[in-house]
Amino acid sequence: MKTCLKPQNIAALLLVATTAFTSCTDESSSDPEEVVGEEVISAAELKVSDETEMISEEITVIGEDVYAADEISSTSKASYTSDYLPDCVTITTVVTSTTKEKTIDFGDGCELPNGNVLSGIINLSYAKDMELAQKTLALSLENFTFNGVAVEGSASILRMRANEDGNPQSDATASFSATWPDDSTASFTGNRTREWIEGFGTGFWGDNVFLISGQGTYTGRLGNVFSKETITPLRRELACRFIVSGVLEISRNDATASLDFGDGSCDAIGILTYPDGTSEEIFLRRFLN
Repeated sequence: MKTCLKPQNIAALLLVATTAFTSCTDESSSDPEEVVGEEVISAAELKVSDETEMISEEITVIGEDVYAADEISSTSKASYTSDYLPDCVTITTVVTSTTKEKTIDFGDGCELPNGNVLSGIINLSYAKDMELAQKTLALSLENFTFNGVAVEGSASILRMRANEDGNPQSDATASFSATWPDDSTASFTGNRTREWIEGFGTGFWGDNVFLISGQGTYTGRLGNVFSKETITPLRRELACRFIVSGVLEISRNDATASLDFGDGSCDAIGILTYPDGTSEEIFLRRFLN
């Protein structure tokens, strides 16, 4: 059990990404777990928010993983491949005079090592010169779904080969919108910094660890808007589908709560502290039943 940071797959989220989902459904036909009445911050909607940020974060993780494989191969002058994407993913590269354009195609459905099932295409573009100390990655989606959720949007990612600590780092501005199978919608827009602190260049996805920080805005299925900011960097271990530690501050209508992801255990439990100071253990679904 966890005791008491977007993410960005929000990502994070996501960070996620982390990680806009727009529009809202009529309250009379909404998910019963949504915010109702005068409730300012609902544990139930924060669970849906966590799913949303996970989408954003996972999408940007994939784009950066594909880029990192190209960067390592080019700068080390040796062949390198990442094992994060399974054989059901097809990556096509078109090289122009100044850019590399990559198409990451998941077909009609492809399961990642963490159990998420994706379909459709992630388009990725960046400068051809792989010796640059930093460059911008442009990411967009095409007929894309994430665990049955239709996702649209894009991200701009400033990628640094090494920060002041010598670690790869990316600063992403992302905006994604999603539609669930019941036609309800949600969104996440935000800026996040993701530092790759462990596992870079090993070729084994399971030892990759990231620290994520940033801020963003989540719009729920009923149109409820939350602002989120990382207070303690979120630790994302790629071998775990959950954020394992870190603290987020969540604000709505001048009320502020905090969500503590725990002590490093790989579980779906977080501690939500409400504006009045009371705390509750909540289950962050991340597409689990």
